[in-house]
Amino acid sequence: MLVGAGDIASCESPGDEATARLLDLYPDATIFTAGDNAYMHGNPSDFRDCYDPTWGRHRGRTRPAPGNHDYETPGASAYFDYFGGNAGPRGLGYYTFDVGSWRIYSLNSEPSLAGPSSSQMSWLKGELASRPVNCSIAIWHHPVFTSGPNGPNSYMRDILRVLYDNNVDIVINGHDHLYERFAPQDPDGRADFTRGIRQFTVGTGGVPLYQNVTVAPNSERLQSVWGVLRLVLNPGEYEWEFVPVGETSFRDSGSGKCH
Repeated sequence: MLVGAGDIASCESPGDEATARLLDLYPDATIFTAGDNAYMHGNPSDFRDCYDPTWGRHRGRTRPAPGNHDYETPGASAYFDYFGGNAGPRGLGYYTFDVGSWRIYSLNSEPSLAGPSSSQMSWLKGELASRPVNCSIAIWHHPVFTSGPNGPNSYMRDILRVLYDNNVDIVINGHDHLYERFAPQDPDGRADFTRGIRQFTVGTGGVPLYQNVTVAPNSERLQSVWGVLRLVLNPGEYEWEFVPVGETSFRDSGSGKCH
């Protein structure tokens, strides 16, 4: 099981503790983050005072990705200090880990680190070529497709195309403070139910939510509510559920098969 969200901890919002309590319900799951872990500036005090008392109680089983707020501290140094080896090689912000038979690619979507000639791109192509698997997920912060105000982030399209060409099944993002699920798409935003990647945006980890949305093509579910995405990763197939905070009529769940 893989559970998590992005856009998480702010000392001015109760949402991070509310979503951390959801993580408490799944003590055997691997936790992911989709960036912007500690607001507002990703500095040592933000991690110590905001993230650590809430999501920090799950730090030992958390595999994070960085976001732009983490990089408001130069080099995201506090992020790498806080998560240590769980964040992959220091200073890179990209690495792989496995959950069951699934391969997870945790990537860095800072624009200076995500270009077509970047070291991250070379590394990703090498990983995909040398260690193929049947089922895989990529996690990063800035979504290529979104109904929120902070996109599209087209500079990530080159990475998305490499993932598509290598039959990656799911992409998870944050950045826009909402939950959104897209139908499987190709890198140009065309519906593709044969090889398309299903994208989840889960910027719902605890910071204030966005209400100003314009529904993007192929968006299937969209809501601004705190919560976490739970994925059950089985051989050859997966189940998803968005688990919201508190009493709400919004639910989203379903299943899919690997390419």
